[in-house]
Amino acid sequence: MSATDLVLRFVYPNNPNADFRTVNVHQIVEGADGPVELYKFHHPNTGFMTGVTSFQRKNAETHIWENAGQIEWSSNTSGAVYFGVERISIRELRKMKKPSSKSRRFRVNNSEYKWKIAENGTDLICVSDNLTNRGKMIAQWTQETLILRVAERAEGFLDRVVVTCFLNLWFKRLNLW
Repeated sequence: MSATDLVLRFVYPNNPNADFRTVNVHQIVEGADGPVELYKFHHPNTGFMTGVTSFQRKNAETHIWENAGQIEWSSNTSGAVYFGVERISIRELRKMKKPSSKSRRFRVNNSEYKWKIAENGTDLICVSDNLTNRGKMIAQWTQETLILRVAERAEGFLDRVVVTCFLNLWFKRLNLW
């Protein structure tokens, strides 16, 4: 990863009763007074595993929160993600190549990427799985610091990277990698 990466810190509520699917994502900008809010994920604490997790992105120009999408949970482990009007099943955003696969794949346009658990067993790595860029890292999650580093070349599909990281963290927390 390089100095031009986006550095994103996941900030979970201090409330022990808050749903783990509620989190704010702040961008750490070198030289700034503090972190810059970038995403908000909110899942109401209803006591049910179903429901809707909404996610918003802060417009960098207007500083206004805009709806980026939502996750409609039909159970703890299934549902659909809406990126604007585009609907994709959670299964498609965490696809296995084969039943024994240790990675979870997702597609953006005609490119495929995969998240995998790092050698330390707690961190996550996202790499390109295309013929021309196979194995090039586009994102890295560090559990100890709750930091997601995203390569500059992935900015065009940042929502997809952040949401798939969010989903994989949820499944990992449930011991359902």
